[in-house]
Amino acid sequence: MPCVTIQVPRSVATTVRSPSFKDRPEAARLDLDPVTSLTPPSLPAAVLWDMDGTLVDTEPYWMAAEVELVNSFGGVWTHDDGLALVGQGLWISAGILKSRGVDLELDEIVTWLTDRVQKQLDDVGIPWRPGAKELLAKLRERGIPTALVTMSVRRMAEQIVANIPFDAFDLIVTGDEVSNPKPHPEAYLKAADLLDVDPRHCIAIEDSVAGLASAVASGATTIGVPHVIPLPDTDEHTLWTTLEGRTVDDLIDLATARTAAL
Repeated sequence: MPCVTIQVPRSVATTVRSPSFKDRPEAARLDLDPVTSLTPPSLPAAVLWDMDGTLVDTEPYWMAAEVELVNSFGGVWTHDDGLALVGQGLWISAGILKSRGVDLELDEIVTWLTDRVQKQLDDVGIPWRPGAKELLAKLRERGIPTALVTMSVRRMAEQIVANIPFDAFDLIVTGDEVSNPKPHPEAYLKAADLLDVDPRHCIAIEDSVAGLASAVASGATTIGVPHVIPLPDTDEHTLWTTLEGRTVDDLIDLATARTAAL
């Protein structure tokens, strides 16, 4: 298809910049969509990060807390039981724990688990996943918007973010702020909406099956970085064994290739 150059007359350009443009009658307005659509969005428009297991290695803390809680009510909770909860919403997990004999309300279970994990973070420090903080820093240096999209509650997410020695995220979306936990796409769609970007132009980074399903359903280009559980190898997402050594250009290439294929 031949390239067409669109020239906007000086008089029209002046009209568009006029402060009273919105007050002009419909016939005097210029529809800018055909012009602005010639400029593709910068890719990725944003990078959306999962937290537990992706940015920080907290899954062992959650699993230890689950064992302690179930045991305190005389039940048994195995390592495999813990693996089954990886990536699930906290209230979904609390319901499963309650069904295994934990005689507390769901909110109480979520609070108890979160308190235990946060104490571990205070006592031991933040266990960063390999390459995650470094890649995040490079994204910020390049001016690419970022969001933390986690099923943990806000107070824990803020504890993690407070320990990052730079301005890491434009916003945080947490599990206590959405109606539908992962694998539903609500959290990722909310993050994209708050950033005012198209989720199809975003990259999401995840470590769990539920998280992958959530990100893929949102339309984002999705990267799975396996940690405590294996991830399926499908055309719906890209698998990276680690974030260590990965660059912003790797993310740009992935987002660009995926957008071209749409």
